Amino acid sequence: MPLKWVLHWQPNAGTTVSSQILSEVSQCVESINGVKEGRWRATLTFYKPHTREQLMAAEFPRDFLGILLPEQPNKYYFIIRGQRIVLEADSSIQTLMEKLQSYKTRVALHFDGFQYQLGDFQLRVGKVVPTHSENLRGIVMEVEYLPISSVEKAKQIMEEFLDIWREAISKRSLPGHFMHMEPNFVEYGLTDHYTSQHTAVQYATVMAQLIATVQAVQSVRN
Repeated sequence: MPLKWVLHWQPNAGTTVSSQILSEVSQCVESINGVKEGRWRATLTFYKPHTREQLMAAEFPRDFLGILLPEQPNKYYFIIRGQRIVLEADSSIQTLMEKLQSYKTRVALHFDGFQYQLGDFQLRVGKVVPTHSENLRGIVMEVEYLPISSVEKAKQIMEEFLDIWREAISKRSLPGHFMHMEPNFVEYGLTDHYTSQHTAVQYATVMAQLIATVQAVQSVRN
C-alpha cells in the first residue's frame, strides 16, 4: 500500500489549537491546487483494564490503544506502546472485547476532516475530537505518496513535499506548525514495506504527543 506520514499540529508556546487554524490549513491545501475529494474519518480508542483489584490492574498494559482506519474497515489495530507491540485483528474483535469486559473504553477520539488529491499525493486534514463532543483536542494531517510503498525510498520525496507545504503555510503566520515524528518501526517488528500497521503505530505516536501538548498547556495555566 502507499506510504503515509501522519503529522500533528504543534501550537506555539502559550497558544492552543482552534477551528480557525483548521480552516486556514484546509484553505492552504486548496491554495496549492489540492482537489477536495470528500470526507474521511478514523477512530482511536484508549482502553483501560476492567479489574476489581488494583494489584491485578498493575499487571495490564496502561498504554493500550485500538484504532479503526477508513482504508481498512474490516480490520482493527491494537498498539501497546510500552512493549512496542502492534496487532491486526478482524473488526469483530471489538464486539468480543465488549462481551469479555477485560478492558473498557477510557476515551474514544475521532479524527474527522477532508481528503484532497494533489498530483501523486493524497492529503487528509482533520480535527481531533472526543466522542459526543465538539471540543477540539488537536489537528492531524496525513500525507500519502501513492507511487511508493518503501519507507526508506519515499523519505526524501516526502521531506521535499513537506518543505513546499511548510513554505505555503508559513505565509499565513499561524501560531504553530505541523510536526512529523517517525516512530522506530523496526522496534515494532515492521519491515520497510509500508502497511496499515505502520499507520496505526504513527497514530499512537501522534496521540502521545497531543496529550503531552495538552498537559503542558494545562500546567502553564495552573
